Amino acid sequence: MQKAERVVSPRTRGGTQGRAQGAAGGGSRAARPVGNVTRGTTNPNRMRRVDRWLAGPQAWRLRNAADPLVVDLGYGASPATAVELFERLSAVRADVRVVGIEIEPERVRLAKALERPGLSFQLGGFELPVPGRPVLVRAFNVLRQYEEADVPAIWRLVQDRLAPGGLFIDGTCDEIGRRVTWVALDDVRPLSLGLSMRFGGFELPSEIAERLPKALIHRNVPGENIHAYLQALDKAWLEAAPLASFGNRQRWTAMCRALRDGGWPVQDGPSRWRLGELTVGWEAVAPDGLMGGDHQGP
Repeated sequence: MQKAERVVSPRTRGGTQGRAQGAAGGGSRAARPVGNVTRGTTNPNRMRRVDRWLAGPQAWRLRNAADPLVVDLGYGASPATAVELFERLSAVRADVRVVGIEIEPERVRLAKALERPGLSFQLGGFELPVPGRPVLVRAFNVLRQYEEADVPAIWRLVQDRLAPGGLFIDGTCDEIGRRVTWVALDDVRPLSLGLSMRFGGFELPSEIAERLPKALIHRNVPGENIHAYLQALDKAWLEAAPLASFGNRQRWTAMCRALRDGGWPVQDGPSRWRLGELTVGWEAVAPDGLMGGDHQGP
């Protein structure tokens, strides 16, 4: 892996925005994709939890899109998860177009063999060198290698490329997709933090902390919103222990309901909770100063 390069603010020295514009114009220096090569480790079915959220509560975005363009950004050494995304979203909209983007040329070369109508692969980075504006961009286990200070600039770069009503997913998961978190952003601001966990694979929900997105993973300390949220999860989970005899789904659902009743901005409902999933408004968990983080608990 190459040495990580800082991604500076698009408003500083032309920053990544200037580089992306230069790349579009064919300048020799700016032609290099924006970003760094990742380790590339991945596994089939690793993204199933976030994909079913995109094909579930967020499916309206794809259905309503004037151009059903979707980007899998930084799919890794194997294109398996990009292929799976295409297959899952094809059930939502048959004419979906999924473009897998990778910054490592050899990964793109190998993935080309799997291209088919509606699925393609190309070289690129955060500048998203695709014609048109994507309605969905999924970047998983990509931003975790960057500095926390780089996150707002990266977010802004991708957000500026979204179609109206589009969504950018910045997520992290474990090696086989049993613990997953993601921040969802529209073209203006972060909207929510989602998490999904495999029942039977944890003792306390706060164990998800090690898989938090880069914007939050270093903020899980007393006094920060995300710490208060994870502590509230654990408290509600422990208080729902009497329901364990009826199964973890019942216990998790009770935990989610208790959080909602306690004033946390819990989204979706029991049909999602039964999957081990929980989504909360970004304002409740955001770090102070990072795009709306000025809230402490419910």
